[in-house]
Amino acid sequence: MPLWIAVHLPLLPLEVFRPNWLDEAASVVFERERVSAVSAAARALGVQEGMRRGGVQLLAPAAHQHDRTPLQETAMLQQAALALLQYTPQVALADQACILLDVSASLRLFGGIRALCRKIRITIARLGLSATLACAVTATGAWMLARFGYVRTLRLPSLWRCLDRLPVVLLSAAVPHLEWLHGLGCRQLAQLRRLPRAGLQRRCGKGLLDMLDRAYGDAPEVHDWVVAPPAFSARIELPDRIDQTDILATYAQRLLAQLAGWLAARQLAIKKLRLWLEHERGRQAVAPTELGLALSVPAWQEDHLHTLVKEKLARSTLAAPAIALGLAADELEAQQAASELLFPEPGGSAEDHQRLLELLVARLGADKVRQAAPRADHRPEIANRWCSVMQPTNRLPAPMTSNPAHLPPRPLWLLEEPLPLRLHQHRPVYRSPLEFTSPPERIEAGWWEGRPLTRDYFTARDAQHAYYWIFRQWRGGERPDEEPQWFLHGLFG
Repeated sequence: MPLWIAVHLPLLPLEVFRPNWLDEAASVVFERERVSAVSAAARALGVQEGMRRGGVQLLAPAAHQHDRTPLQETAMLQQAALALLQYTPQVALADQACILLDVSASLRLFGGIRALCRKIRITIARLGLSATLACAVTATGAWMLARFGYVRTLRLPSLWRCLDRLPVVLLSAAVPHLEWLHGLGCRQLAQLRRLPRAGLQRRCGKGLLDMLDRAYGDAPEVHDWVVAPPAFSARIELPDRIDQTDILATYAQRLLAQLAGWLAARQLAIKKLRLWLEHERGRQAVAPTELGLALSVPAWQEDHLHTLVKEKLARSTLAAPAIALGLAADELEAQQAASELLFPEPGGSAEDHQRLLELLVARLGADKVRQAAPRADHRPEIANRWCSVMQPTNRLPAPMTSNPAHLPPRPLWLLEEPLPLRLHQHRPVYRSPLEFTSPPERIEAGWWEGRPLTRDYFTARDAQHAYYWIFRQWRGGERPDEEPQWFLHGLFG
């Protein structure tokens, strides 16, 4: 049996950016010079829906007045639908600022209906909106319940009982005939269903019966699904000039919620995203600030991307306060299938390791987080170099193919430059005379570069039993009349 979640979003002007604003301040929304929505504080002052602007100014002169912006509200509704694509690919827009989600195949993935509803509320809140959710086995039934209040039904009989108690005004096809229906004493859907269908169709038309049947599951439903655009680029205007990066990160999360829905719908993962901040326009115009964020491993998780963007903004210096914020996906790859291992990898998966590295890079910088890049060379100071962890491993030089188990012990700490040692009675000295604990290991290399090198490496220890890696270097080849030089090259743990 299908299961639907209806998300009812109040149509608010875009100037109001905090959720649940209707319960916080004396605010009034006008549409064609008449009140279309009022807050609880304004209602307490006597303001009612349908009242003209002059009457509102007499009753509540200090109330915040806003005008409806239908085009921007439609864009906001589409942005919310795009963000909700991360929970199901079957998302449809409905009348009265509602979004319908067919979550029949998503319950197991997100841990059940309660966990899924909780995630949807979090996403809606990140968009800066408030919403009423309702669950039902029919889309029209969920749509009507969401406009009435928070109701969750998972079975058809319970849906019938909930719908029977709803007022007739929630049935949009019945609104033109509301006065006639109320004259008959028909105020609830249960009373409406008891009327003769033939007479009701002649008086109100077939559309009312069709909507009623779809709500109760007696007729099929057809929807136009929301389709994600082929490319992603989003932009929002900020309510004021903002120069605090933590506030900018909060607004960036609205864009990232849309990006997460778009990535899930297109089954893509992002490799590089671009964030830009727009500053003052006009005579005092300032060029936009562009912030690029490259990921070592493609990702699509909203929380992970927000953490990286937040760290990037915290380390950035703004040329001027920002008045708009934009986000675009530059490099994309196909999403990798989830691991099907029965038991998780100890210490986390490879993706968890890469996400940790990306977080460190975003916080400290790419030049502060490095990885080893071994080279096929026997000289210890050349056999390894360090490069940024953001450099792809397939571009690194190939290491030596010899088995490390066949090599003598190597120290964990290698000095950047070998330290010359003095001799005392033909023995090298470092704090105290050193005692050899291993046979010599001969390394000869560099002749192909015109700089031949001949070294004999030893493991040695001092009087305090600290172990060192030292070598004896021959210059120009090994000759009896040549006095070799001794160097300290590494320290063992």
